[in-house]
Order: sequence, then C-alpha cells, then structure tokens
Amino acid sequence: MRSVVRRPTARCPVCLLPPRWCICEARRDIVCPLQIDLLTHQRELTRPSSTGNLIKRLLPATRQHSWRQDQPLTAATVVAPGRELWVLHPSGKPLPANYDLASTQVLLLDGSWSEATAMSSQVAQWGRLVSLPMQGDSRFWLRAQQDGGRFSTVEALMFLLNAVGLDEISQAIRLQFELHVYAGLRSRGRTDLAGEFLAGSVINTALADYLVELHRRRPKADDNKST
Repeated sequence: MRSVVRRPTARCPVCLLPPRWCICEARRDIVCPLQIDLLTHQRELTRPSSTGNLIKRLLPATRQHSWRQDQPLTAATVVAPGRELWVLHPSGKPLPANYDLASTQVLLLDGSWSEATAMSSQVAQWGRLVSLPMQGDSRFWLRAQQDGGRFSTVEALMFLLNAVGLDEISQAIRLQFELHVYAGLRSRGRTDLAGEFLAGSVINTALADYLVELHRRRPKADDNKST
C-alpha cells in the first residue's frame, strides 16, 4: 500500500499564518502604561488564531506565562512587586473607584472558555478579580464559540483599556486585531466570510493601502498556496 505523507503548511514563524497572508509588515509596537501579563494555556501557544499571542507581538513589554495543569505556577512567578494585580474574570467585581495605572498589573487568562475557567481557580487568590461591562458582539470570527457574550482575550483587554481611559491604545490594538481575524479567515479559504467581516471592519478604511498590497501579494513558488 502506498503511503502518502501530507506536506506541512509553511507558516510565518512570528504570526503563524501562511506566508501568503502573513501580516507582520503591518505590525507596530504599542506602548502601554499598564503592566500586562498573559497566563496562556499551553495549547494556545501554537494556535495561529490565538489573540494572546497577538497581544504579546503588539505589546513587547507583555510577559507571557505558559500554563499547564500538571505544572502549576506560583504567585511569586507572576505577580510583579509593588503592583496591585487585577485578574480579569466574569465572576469578579467592578473596577475599583480609585486606582493608579503605574502601580497596577493586569493578568489575562488566555485560552478557551473552559481552559480559562480552570486557570482562574489557580490564580483567584493572587489579586483582585475584576469584571468588565462587555457589551456588543465579538469580532473574533475565527472561533465558533465566541458568542453569547463571550469575547476573545484581546477584546477583553480592549474593553479594559477603554474603561481606564486608554482609548488610543485600544484603537491601535483593534486595528491589528481585525487585520489578524481577516487574514486568518483568508488563510482558511473563507473568502465570503472574510468579505463580510471586512465590510464591517475599521481596517477597510484605516488600513486601506496595506490591504491593497496584501491582496496583490503572491506566494513564492515554494510556498503552499492559500485562497
């Protein structure tokens, strides 16, 4: 019997998308006064759709910690000295009335809904559980479970930034997030869905020139083709 080995898809080592839809040229480093940490489930680290990985790429000062159920982290590994830790979670309390961003650290639980729930049980005692008023529909069209009031990790961060008055930083992240989703849909061959997404996206005008170049780009001869 003839054995057939499927050639693995070539991917950018940074954004993890196929070279045809690599979006690294559009990336811009973003500086934020908040200390942001990610507690990322081990399975999320290699997922091209991961918005936690996107946060780390956009905000280089972000610290990313890998979470494994059989190798629990300690608070000393994650909590920054001299800062109050906020752990974003739906079961938390509203933002405190008074806070100092320069002495605040935010921990984002990065994984699927069930994975984040498991992680929260480990870190709930490390700081203040904070819940945000998140309204509207998720724009994370790469994951089918993002509905019913559930949002991606980067969307939760944007809600927080808006809540503490860092609207310009939130908007800069949103542009990169929407480009991430659009390119991810195109890399999957979901052309119709990507077109629908783009029609309602801020990148349609804010990154219009980049999109022209992205659509014009052609893969090298040795790259796997993607619609």
